[in-house]
Amino acid sequence: MKFKIIIGAIIAIAAAFAIIFFSGPTVVDRPEKGTAIIAFGDSLVTGYGITTIGDDFVSLLSKRTGQAIVNAGANGDTTASATARLEKDVLSQDPRIVIILLGGNDALRQFPVEETFKNLGTMIDQIHEKGAAVILVGVKGSLFGDKYDDEFKRLAKDKEVNFVPNILKDIFGNPQLMTDQIHPNADGHAIIADRIEPILKKLLK
Repeated sequence: MKFKIIIGAIIAIAAAFAIIFFSGPTVVDRPEKGTAIIAFGDSLVTGYGITTIGDDFVSLLSKRTGQAIVNAGANGDTTASATARLEKDVLSQDPRIVIILLGGNDALRQFPVEETFKNLGTMIDQIHEKGAAVILVGVKGSLFGDKYDDEFKRLAKDKEVNFVPNILKDIFGNPQLMTDQIHPNADGHAIIADRIEPILKKLLK
């Protein structure tokens, strides 16, 4: 009887351990080397429109994880302009984990979808060559649906990167979560941080 109780206790502990370590988002891309955690993207990354320092999602993720995160955002960035500055702002900084949030400005300027995702794929390949992991953050190209959802999913699968889909879901178009027609306010940024945090924390373990 005691033996059965001990076995049962071991199984219960093992199950609890598995729940703790294997629940939540699946991590498909882990860093092989590097030191810096970098958020790379456009005005969503810079926190454009945020009035209080520290309320942008990059700062929030840094606070929640206890890790310094380099904010390598640039207002108005497209995937083309981001590709041009990738070496200086990411690859030369000894990256370990790179959060990529780009594509919104390409959609606003009606750039060809194929060009946008070719640029994203090129950036991911170059980051992987450095041994760093990628968290690809998806955006929609239109409020009413477009190719972006499918293309982000395809790219994430093809390049085997961690993926957070449609980061502005239920934020974009909600006046309580937006500072203007394009940019989230502090409450919106908190939700963005909520969506990226689980994958980032798993990568940091």
